[in-house]
Amino acid sequence: MASRRRRFAALLGEFRRTPVLVPLGDGPGSAEERGLLTADLVGIRFILAFTDEQALARYAVARGQAAREWTYQTILGARLLDVAVPAAGVPCGVALDCADGPDGMVFPPVQGIVPDEVAVDFEAGGAA
Repeated sequence: MASRRRRFAALLGEFRRTPVLVPLGDGPGSAEERGLLTADLVGIRFILAFTDEQALARYAVARGQAAREWTYQTILGARLLDVAVPAAGVPCGVALDCADGPDGMVFPPVQGIVPDEVAVDFEAGGAA
């Protein structure tokens, strides 16, 4: 168990230091108005991020939207976790390379990953 935690901590550190591609939503309006592409799963919103254009392309193919033009921003992983997640206003994490099966990674909204004040396992005055 300790070995898994160390590996996850290393992956989290790498993610925080790495710029990733974050597609913009496909709603109406300009790129600035659309916001980051998200998906909701069991009451938690996840910002979808990709390590490179090939990973984004695999997602587009999996969604049957390969012909769509994908507009994206390049954002540092730390900025997603520390700024974008709290700005969501709902429990939110990050899903990295979500079309890559077991090679993808999920950063859930829990202490040690996102700021304590938006972690779902945080209670004011002490840990849950």
